[in-house]
Amino acid sequence: MRILHTMIRVGDLDRSIAFYTEILGMQLIRRQDYPEGRFTLAFVGYGPEDKEAVLELTHNWDTPSYELGNGYGHIALAVPDAAAACAEINKRGGKVVREAGPMKHGTTIIAFVEDPDGYKIELIQRA
Repeated sequence: MRILHTMIRVGDLDRSIAFYTEILGMQLIRRQDYPEGRFTLAFVGYGPEDKEAVLELTHNWDTPSYELGNGYGHIALAVPDAAAACAEINKRGGKVVREAGPMKHGTTIIAFVEDPDGYKIELIQRA
């Protein structure tokens, strides 16, 4: 068994695809419209779905935004250098909400960025 994908609902699909591909460097793996259901699914990730877990971006055509709620945490990405990743994300127009530094009560270097819908993405420095 393995994790296939994590689904999040997004208000503006093109804006979200641009964030995950242009800011975080993922690839758009596939996109499918479902006109009868009035929604679109787009899958983004760093590798093919048969080998890597991906994100499913669900856009319900009639819903421009969502409340994130307090049960959602974050998506985590491994990066070789969290400070350099933050600098590149800033350069590309992304929003860094916590600069790279040690996590509270620990030594792991982390940072947080936010996507256009307000979802948090944790960058965890891994050699």
